[in-house]
Amino acid sequence: MSHSSPASEHPAFISYPAQAAFGRTLPKAKVYEHSGANVRLKDLFVKQVERIVWAFKLAPETIHLPARPGVQEIQVFNLQLKTPELHRDVLRCIDGAIPFPIVFELAFEGRTQVIAAFKRPNEADASRWVTSDYFTTNWLPVDCQRTAMPVALHMCGLYEQLLYRLIPLTARPQETLVDLVVRVEQAQAKQHELDKTAVRLAKEKQFNRKVEINAELRKLKTDLEGLK
Repeated sequence: MSHSSPASEHPAFISYPAQAAFGRTLPKAKVYEHSGANVRLKDLFVKQVERIVWAFKLAPETIHLPARPGVQEIQVFNLQLKTPELHRDVLRCIDGAIPFPIVFELAFEGRTQVIAAFKRPNEADASRWVTSDYFTTNWLPVDCQRTAMPVALHMCGLYEQLLYRLIPLTARPQETLVDLVVRVEQAQAKQHELDKTAVRLAKEKQFNRKVEINAELRKLKTDLEGLK
């Protein structure tokens, strides 16, 4: 059980402007149709997702910010879940079906979570999208405090601001969003390697092997600190 009070807040929980409200249910069949979902994926949708609501459409005509290449609009989708776990492939499938950046808000039993990937057109073929790993908040109470939408000059700037609020590392001076995302992914891979090495160390019986693995562990920790 989480002990957060309704006052808990996270900067990624945005109070979206009323004029951008869209509020339409998106049939799962439509998602399958546009993403070519296979049997396994459809099964995940059935087991894990109650319904998908297209909650907000942040676009030049609703929030009066000019579009930019790659970010014409930003969609906000609410997913009512049947289980607290949601397989990332479900989100990838929806991202694959909708040709715009999406911010997801998940809801399950009185709790909510914001999750999004950095999504941008492929440089070689603008009709295809490149999607990073997903960045997510912790679960918070559904009635948590929401923050004002970030101020931006255009849709691209707004999208970057929304993602910066989700990404676990702070951008360095002059670091672009693309570079920051690469650094986060490297840090996650390094953390994974570190965890696996720690398990190896715990199982190792031979003293000299232990010393070697320990040195490896120290180097990984230094590398990880450097990325953070």
